[in-house]
Amino acid sequence: MTFSESLKKHRLQLVFVLPLLVVMYFSVGPDMVKDWYNDENYSHGFLVPIIAGYFLWQRWPDLKERPVKPDGLGLVVIVFGVLQLLVAWFGTEYFTMRSSLIVLLAGMTLFWFGREVLKGMALPIGYLIFMVPIPYIIYDMAAFPLKLFVTKVSVAFMKAVGVVVMREGNIIMFPATTLEVADACSGIRSLISLLAIAAAYSFLMKTSNVRRWIIIFSAIPIAVATNSLRVIVTGILAQWWGAKAAEGFFHEFAGMAVFVLAMAMLVVCGELLRRFGGASHE
Repeated sequence: MTFSESLKKHRLQLVFVLPLLVVMYFSVGPDMVKDWYNDENYSHGFLVPIIAGYFLWQRWPDLKERPVKPDGLGLVVIVFGVLQLLVAWFGTEYFTMRSSLIVLLAGMTLFWFGREVLKGMALPIGYLIFMVPIPYIIYDMAAFPLKLFVTKVSVAFMKAVGVVVMREGNIIMFPATTLEVADACSGIRSLISLLAIAAAYSFLMKTSNVRRWIIIFSAIPIAVATNSLRVIVTGILAQWWGAKAAEGFFHEFAGMAVFVLAMAMLVVCGELLRRFGGASHE
């Protein structure tokens, strides 16, 4: 039996399970969507289900012909996902609560359709992890050292080109004004979104898995480099025109410009790997 034939056979079970999932995540889902809307770090969350759906559509011609061999191990995964949801709900741990949906989807796929189908669904299901906001304890652990690093690099560069500047932690002091490198300038915000885009871009390319991982991890230095450039330009302008140069329209425009530059660098990285990396193997 193929996957498409099995879907027809199990359509009544699917009709029952989908509303059950809606009930289970009735409050979890809308709260996550609110985070996407209210927190600029996760505004890319609106695109993640769409991209995951595209991956599923792209793989459908192959996926629908895959043989179905239900695997009882999927039931273990389903039970684990339900326990994950319950424990996280009682402990009010949002990341674990929200990511349990991905575990349940993987478990149900394995239980009903087997490993071959799960392999074909791995990318669409796995990509959904990018829609789940990371725990703030991890966010803070990454943001603070990134702020310090970006500040050090930016100040070192400005000193090298003759700008009179001093640094105190993540505070940059000029003769006429003082600037603070906030979370938005640390690179963490663009890094979170850039990783999601890098993952999508790498799997849209016809290239090897090694190069895909290179593209994904290249998002880290690209995000740091572009945000360092943002701080440098802002610092130089602030020295000439005061702190107003780092506020209002310019600050928002600089954030958008830096992200566009980061995406362009990501595409360039992918093109270089495609052209000069030798023969690729799927």
